[in-house]
Amino acid sequence: MKTTPLIVIAVMILAACTSSKLGKKVNEPFQGNAYESNNRFFRGTGKGESSADNIARSKADLEAKAELAGQVSTTMKQVADQYLGQTENQSAADVADKFQSLVRQVMNTEIADLRKIGEKKYFNDKENKYTVFIAYEIKKNAMLRFMKKMAKTDQTIDERQRAVIEKIIDEEIEKAEKEEGN
Repeated sequence: MKTTPLIVIAVMILAACTSSKLGKKVNEPFQGNAYESNNRFFRGTGKGESSADNIARSKADLEAKAELAGQVSTTMKQVADQYLGQTENQSAADVADKFQSLVRQVMNTEIADLRKIGEKKYFNDKENKYTVFIAYEIKKNAMLRFMKKMAKTDQTIDERQRAVIEKIIDEEIEKAEKEEGN
């Protein structure tokens, strides 16, 4: 088999293109499937850098919790939107708004069943800088149960809206428990 100079040139160009102009790929802690959200868990990771280790840790902690809160909020917004789509009564939008308000209130108060699944700290002598990585997870059904508890005590939700919100949450708990059984 005879190779033409054109094929050789093409192979050389392709080989040159594979070396990225972005730089060398870096593998950071807490990457991969074990640290990604799934049907059973909300998961979030954070990275913080600072010359003070406690500040680096606080930054990583805040970033990981913000990621979790965003996931919970997005999921609950999708659930509320599904409810709106399935229900055509006049108060559906009001219930969905109350549901979203409840989610914000829960996220501002406390994230239920938050578990730290990893923390790593590094120190760079040359830059005199700490880098901290943190990973958290929340069991979905525990978060939903906490939201249901908050809905029961929320004074801004009337009984009819509370019943609808609890029904929505119960359906989501049932889905999460089915996933846990698999």
